[in-house]
Amino acid sequence: MLLPTAADLARFSLTAQHPLTRAWCSEPERLANLEEEHALDLQLATDRELAGQRAEFINVGPPAEAYLNRWVAVTPDLNAMLSIRFEGMDVSKPFVDVSVASRRVSVEDLAALAEAARRGYAAFRPPRLRFWSAGTTLSGLRPDMRVLAAPLSELSGGAVGPALSLRPTTDLSNYVDARAAYAAVDAAHPEHPGQARLLSEEDLQATIDAGTMFDVLWHGGWSGYAGTLPDTRLGLPAQVVQELLFAPHARGHGLGPSLSTLLARHLPADGRVLSGTIHGENRGALTAARRAGRQDVGGWWWLDLC
Repeated sequence: MLLPTAADLARFSLTAQHPLTRAWCSEPERLANLEEEHALDLQLATDRELAGQRAEFINVGPPAEAYLNRWVAVTPDLNAMLSIRFEGMDVSKPFVDVSVASRRVSVEDLAALAEAARRGYAAFRPPRLRFWSAGTTLSGLRPDMRVLAAPLSELSGGAVGPALSLRPTTDLSNYVDARAAYAAVDAAHPEHPGQARLLSEEDLQATIDAGTMFDVLWHGGWSGYAGTLPDTRLGLPAQVVQELLFAPHARGHGLGPSLSTLLARHLPADGRVLSGTIHGENRGALTAARRAGRQDVGGWWWLDLC
């Protein structure tokens, strides 16, 4: 089957996005960004050397060709780019990802998508398929990550909790405390480790070097991290959230929405959106983001293949 171009994939991807986001970026700029984002999908469909590198690195048996992305006819009016992925880079957790579809995926398409995934990646025996939808509810399916976003210019005017502020992070001296904060949440909420994890020390340092990582101060003491990196997401120029974290002593005080507001005040006023992913079952984080003014503009859903 003839592969689409990167420009084709960009147009397909744009049709799947939430209508609200169309006002956040001009269509030509967004299509150009989406074309860049989806160039890798085409490379993974054609580059046998890269497929071989993946096969060698993942090392679970199937030959290099099995790792290539596939542009398949799902139904007479729906084509999709399928890829084999591994959740959290765990080779025991393969899944098929619908990287791009030629139109919005509906519930009526799921049986055919599942069959295409099972057929195309049978060598991996993937138990699940993941696909994007701008909708907020799909009956009977488990959510993966949701995207919560809004223009920085619309977030800076929100209220900020008392005695709460940000200062630029200069080193890794509080990383041990951040690790302990995650451990405390994980202990209190057993489902949390599957929903969020602390960024690595290397990623924290990269965000510090970019000048967009901040210490959260509450009543003068270190109380968490808030940081982003500039990138594009869903074709939108964005400051992408790398970490929003409160230490245990600052949790439960209704301060969550303040972090998005404070970030909006500290980040460059260059027309970007603040964008971050939150697991669809992490109700506390979703509520805090919405209260700050960030909008749920879509997310990924899991479909069982077995």
